Amino acid sequence: MSTILSYPFMVRALLGALLTGLIAPTIGIYIVQKRLSLLGDGLGHVAIAGVGVALLAGATPLPVAITVAILGAVLIEYLRQHQRASGDVGLAILFYGGLAGGVFLSGLAGAGGLTQYLFGSITTISDADLLMIVVLALCALVISIGLSDRLFAVATDEEYARTLGLPVRFYNYLTVVLAAVAISLSMRTVGLLLVSALMVVPIAAGRNLVTGFWLTMVVGMGIGVVAATGGVLGSYYWNAPPGALIVLIAIATFIVSLPIGAALTRRRRAGRALPVVVEVVPPPHEQERGEGHPHVHGGPECHHPTVRHGDHLDYVHDGHRHAMHGDHYDEH
Repeated sequence: MSTILSYPFMVRALLGALLTGLIAPTIGIYIVQKRLSLLGDGLGHVAIAGVGVALLAGATPLPVAITVAILGAVLIEYLRQHQRASGDVGLAILFYGGLAGGVFLSGLAGAGGLTQYLFGSITTISDADLLMIVVLALCALVISIGLSDRLFAVATDEEYARTLGLPVRFYNYLTVVLAAVAISLSMRTVGLLLVSALMVVPIAAGRNLVTGFWLTMVVGMGIGVVAATGGVLGSYYWNAPPGALIVLIAIATFIVSLPIGAALTRRRRAGRALPVVVEVVPPPHEQERGEGHPHVHGGPECHHPTVRHGDHLDYVHDGHRHAMHGDHYDEH
């Protein structure tokens, strides 16, 4: 590990991967809850168009990609809210238009380095890129965690969120903007074509293992960090593409979580199915024989269980409950 850290580009790559692994699942949990899991792919394709614009203009790709991805996110949310096109149609437009536009513009620029943005490249993270990743990732984390209750309420049930007085439209736009930022920041490590998997798969694995919003987010963030940093380390030792390895680690974690989650679910169901325990009170040593009753409950030879019934004891005997009333027993 010390050898790896002696290379500045690996230090930048590991820091970028760490932040990517944190923010992608943190924002992805809202995307999954809104049933827009493919939104990441659509925004990734739009960011490719931003990279193409930057290559054609000779500008730094990361800020241009972030700007174009945010504009695309706002557009698709506008179309969804105003029902001028369904969410699926809007995503399809982002898919094909963004990808085709990015490839076309990069071809006009004569640049052959588009692949490193599509699938990630750990050697291309500069100091300026890392600074932007750190600042924007911290902002995204603070917003997505600080407003988690509101964002989750809107993602779960918009009508109920409106009854609570929440500005639903604003939070919907905020969610897709955060997703656009997270996707664009991940293009150096995971790649724009694969980053959506890092938003969705860790959250899906977390849902298999735990219940509840906060636990799912925390477990998803942990899986995201392990997958992202593990993919970067593996790419160094095995000379493998980092983005593909990151996604494969995340998917492997999801597969492992399936049987574990099934076992945990069975255990939780078994715990809920346990019978209610009835309070059993030790019988008194002596009790008078009831008239016409062949057995003395409470005596030394009595082994029948007792249950408390109001202010007295009932004795379970032959499928009935006997209660001492005066000088005799009543059957309940």
